[in-house]
Amino acid sequence: MTEKRAVKEQTHFLHLNEFGGLEMLQARYHRQRFSRHVHETFCIGVIEEGAQRFYRSGGEHVAPTGDIILVNADDVHTGSSELEGGWAYRAIYPHPDLFRLISRDIRRSEGNIPWFPDAVLHDPGLSEQLLITFNLLSRQGNTLLKETLLLSSLTWLMMRYGKARLPPRKLPSAEQRVRITKELIDSCPEQDMSLMELAETAGLSPWHFLRQFKSVVGIPPHAYLVQARLRKAKALLLKGQSVITVSALCGFTDQSHLHRHFKSSFGITPGEFIRGTS
Repeated sequence: MTEKRAVKEQTHFLHLNEFGGLEMLQARYHRQRFSRHVHETFCIGVIEEGAQRFYRSGGEHVAPTGDIILVNADDVHTGSSELEGGWAYRAIYPHPDLFRLISRDIRRSEGNIPWFPDAVLHDPGLSEQLLITFNLLSRQGNTLLKETLLLSSLTWLMMRYGKARLPPRKLPSAEQRVRITKELIDSCPEQDMSLMELAETAGLSPWHFLRQFKSVVGIPPHAYLVQARLRKAKALLLKGQSVITVSALCGFTDQSHLHRHFKSSFGITPGEFIRGTS
């Protein structure tokens, strides 16, 4: 009888200072399941083995080996394996400002932030170029070549698959109120906020506020509060604060609480994040 060998999960995270803090992740997952979460950055990845299933933009998507996964900044999304054997991928997380910078003079002199309607792309040429770029980014030196490949890859992606965002529309009153509470959570995520307080700030009943918040933001208030705390945690870890200090400053009950949510949203632990920024 043949024994099944357990698949070891592996992650390698890098924080690249030379590209405005560009984050890059190389990972092999078996049991990892990303809960619904958001990033203030885009996610651009290539599946190297297996297949990934994920939720994005109101629907489920599957990306097989060789395909590109795209998540817009602030898109609520998840992630898990589509196959029993897990999946492996590499990805970068460019900030919207990087797209604005490299798109200057392409369409508008001030640049623009694209929106990618497709969650999965089958483009073997771009996939290969992205993998070459990711491989080079993980090495020391060759800054000019790194910049050239990154610029050309993101420009190709943006020109071929990016769409212009629609101009801001006048928001309904309830949506405006929800966004005010969202900004309040972002400004002080470490505080222990109550549903009654947030609903009162929005001028809505608690039940109506809950429904409106999830409709506008994509996740309920308590889940968004965790995401806001994680963003603050990443910023403090980058400044050299210890994990135990960060967990206290960001409103987590203890280190294990921070560890669990960090891994569920980012696929790495706070310790792995710190090691990748050195």
